[in-house]
Amino acid sequence: MLELRPNCECCDRDLPPESREAMMCSFECTYCAPCAETVLSGVCPNCGGELVRRPVRPAAKLINNPASTKRVLKAEGCAPVKAA
Repeated sequence: MLELRPNCECCDRDLPPESREAMMCSFECTYCAPCAETVLSGVCPNCGGELVRRPVRPAAKLINNPASTKRVLKAEGCAPVKAA
């Protein structure tokens, strides 16, 4: 089950479970759409994977399956992935 992390790892913007601005990779690294598009060019800086819109969990399902409250933030900020 997806963690639904609560913030952007780059800028620390809040990304509640119902946000359609949350982007993630297959490892659940989470970013806001502006950081994912402008800073990261759609590529996760941690794994190099594609960033896609995170699905929204229905509110009724959050009761028994809550979103994560653990914030993850890159202390050094985000830098685009360099091509090999």
